[in-house]
Amino acid sequence: MTVHENGSGLRWEPIDGDEMDAFCARFPQGNFQQTTAMAALVTGRGHEVDYVGVRRGDEIVAAAEIVYTEGKFGPEGSIWIGPLCDPHDTDALRVLTEGVRGSAHAHKAISVTAWPSDVYCRRDSDGEPVSANDDAALANYAALGWRHAGFTRGYGAVVNRWVYVKDLTGIADEKALLKSYDKRTQWSVKRAASMGVHVRELTDDELGVFAAIERQTAERRSFAPRDEQYFRQFKQAFGDKAHFMVAEIHIAEYVADMQAKRETLQRKVDQLQAKYDEHPTTKTERQLGEESRNLAAADKRLTEAAEFAKDGDVLPAAASLFVEHPQEFVYLFSGSVERYKPFYASALIQHWAMSRCLELGITRYNFYGISGVFDDPNDEGRGVLEFKQGFNGYVEELLGEFTLPVDPVRYGVKSLAHKLLGR
Repeated sequence: MTVHENGSGLRWEPIDGDEMDAFCARFPQGNFQQTTAMAALVTGRGHEVDYVGVRRGDEIVAAAEIVYTEGKFGPEGSIWIGPLCDPHDTDALRVLTEGVRGSAHAHKAISVTAWPSDVYCRRDSDGEPVSANDDAALANYAALGWRHAGFTRGYGAVVNRWVYVKDLTGIADEKALLKSYDKRTQWSVKRAASMGVHVRELTDDELGVFAAIERQTAERRSFAPRDEQYFRQFKQAFGDKAHFMVAEIHIAEYVADMQAKRETLQRKVDQLQAKYDEHPTTKTERQLGEESRNLAAADKRLTEAAEFAKDGDVLPAAASLFVEHPQEFVYLFSGSVERYKPFYASALIQHWAMSRCLELGITRYNFYGISGVFDDPNDEGRGVLEFKQGFNGYVEELLGEFTLPVDPVRYGVKSLAHKLLGR
């Protein structure tokens, strides 16, 4: 099934999984979705996978992992966060498109849909453009028959068109990392660490803890959760590249710390009270009032801690799944327990993840999806956006979704059906 391209010196052909992984690891936009680990996950769920590569001589210069799933009108192909091809290299993109079409024909697919990892517009943390729109990339795909789904915002797509990223280049250590966050997030991370919260990796037989937290979050935020079986399959496919992390509150540690702080505050209040009784001044009265309020707050937290202690000695408060790849570290799934929100566990998990990047020498930390809406305080993704903005990253608006029709008749029937159903 090899096709030779005499004019450009390029040819497309099937490649094996090892070749796909090696290319994905070195390609600048390589990512975990275009790997044999992802292939293992989806084939384990009954789907088919094909790898197509473009060679110049012996060197692979572009590639795609295509997942085939069965739709109502026949098989459909998906290239998640791909293809891995420079969209401005028109020869490579043309030959790869022919390879994708050839693979689709071999699998009797109606069409192949792709979500390239290429950036359409880079934006600052507030969504303001800091680069020109890459309309040339869109035009190059369109010229080859790929149909663009439009400039979408919000959630609900198979692959998010908007992602939040932090560049860790030049950050030498954990201290510098913490300093790179905004003041509120720095406080949250420090606060969590001072309240007996610790982050650790779940073992394979503890993935039920992760699934339970994710399920609670899904119920609270009204989205469909993944089940424990999926997470077990994910871990089996990705092995030590998948990190299921949990942030736990160690109640005894928290109570001991709070008691020590309360005793310190009590001494301050006693000293200020004695000073005021001996020689009352407005300044001493103000200080006494402030420290008395701090003492009352400490008493309140100790009372709350006694209530939390009824839940157990070690309390899972938040959990996140991170995926490690040579080009980036990805924050994929997460959940938190609303009852333990005052412990800021989610912020501490993020700090762990970026600290891990520093250890591995990975400079790109991908927070993954945001809604792409920056000017509506009531947007459903506002809380997620503000949480991620606290770590001082930037926004990538990706090219979006493209579909390559392969079987014109069946594709036309499917498109008409969707139009009639208002999809």
